[in-house]
Amino acid sequence: MNLPLRPRDWTVVALAIAGLLLLGRLAAGEDPPPFDAALLEELGHLPRLLQLPLLQIYRMSGVGFTGALVLAALIYLIRKRWWLDLRLLVVATGGILGIVDIWLKPLFNRARPHEKLLVVDGHSFPSGHAAGSVAFYFAMVAILSLHYPRLRRPLTLGALTWTALVWLSTLVARAHWPTDLLAGGAVGLAWLTICLAFWRGAQSPANRQPP
Repeated sequence: MNLPLRPRDWTVVALAIAGLLLLGRLAAGEDPPPFDAALLEELGHLPRLLQLPLLQIYRMSGVGFTGALVLAALIYLIRKRWWLDLRLLVVATGGILGIVDIWLKPLFNRARPHEKLLVVDGHSFPSGHAAGSVAFYFAMVAILSLHYPRLRRPLTLGALTWTALVWLSTLVARAHWPTDLLAGGAVGLAWLTICLAFWRGAQSPANRQPP
């Protein structure tokens, strides 16, 4: 079976996996890497005026809110009868949950930071928040940009801005170490690249152009 990944896709996937393994080695010790501890310490000094809205963003970006967004997106794609796009979104979002929560988190078994500002359970590495935000929001950017090319730039900018806020809010809430987020982003990028490659390969040249 010939996989529909282009050379640059293989490069992205390989670099993302290498980054995950490197970050996993850094996170394997009993003490966090100096970068992790220093950045969380620095963010702990943010004015409360900034901390409160960021904590609210973290709450909003949780399972309930994101699940509602995914459900709304699925309903939209069904109503539009964009079946290939629907399959992409289901595989991208469902697959990343399995990869992170069922496989990788138990494998690395890293504890979350101390003195969390919100109640958060489970393992810390890699971050499901980071992986899920990359897989979901940028899958939607690819889908909507295909059908509405003029929206590609604002959609991309919006996804980047919201993802950055989600990551920052996760650190402010001390729900994850910075290396957790980088690793989660790497996993999300690798999985999304694979999903998009199969999605492009399934497009009919007579009807659609690849994004």
